[in-house]
Amino acid sequence: MKLELVILIISILIATTLLLVFIPKNKILDAHISFLFMQALTWIFGTVVVENRLIEYPVRFIHYAYRVSLVFEYFIFPAISALFNVNFPVGKSLKHKIIYTFTYPTVITVIEVLLERNTQVIKYINWSWYWSWISLLLTLILSFWYYLWFTKKIKGLPPK
Repeated sequence: MKLELVILIISILIATTLLLVFIPKNKILDAHISFLFMQALTWIFGTVVVENRLIEYPVRFIHYAYRVSLVFEYFIFPAISALFNVNFPVGKSLKHKIIYTFTYPTVITVIEVLLERNTQVIKYINWSWYWSWISLLLTLILSFWYYLWFTKKIKGLPPK
């Protein structure tokens, strides 16, 4: 099996484990809301980026059907968004919130750059790491705002 396919499978297993370990049972619905919202966002933005030949995913599942990475766009990043939203430090200081918010896109971008340089999982065509970081940051913030709005609208209370 190719190294890239092993990486994709391990990524799925890690994301699944993180969801199972770090999403409390009383927050499963919240995580699901975040997961689905991020899937909608990445469907739009991921398709635009790939179709405009900014990024390429040479090794991916369902290679013949869709040029976007189903693993990242439809599972890994939505899982990360669910973890980000459900565990957001709502009651903490502004400094803590900023560090928390910037840590997620930074870690994802570092991993992406390592994969881009050393594998065929992702290739930058007309793209750079800072576009990934900015787009990850903005979509995570947008997802969190949606999460707050949705939970307030449905539950009547902001998340704890």
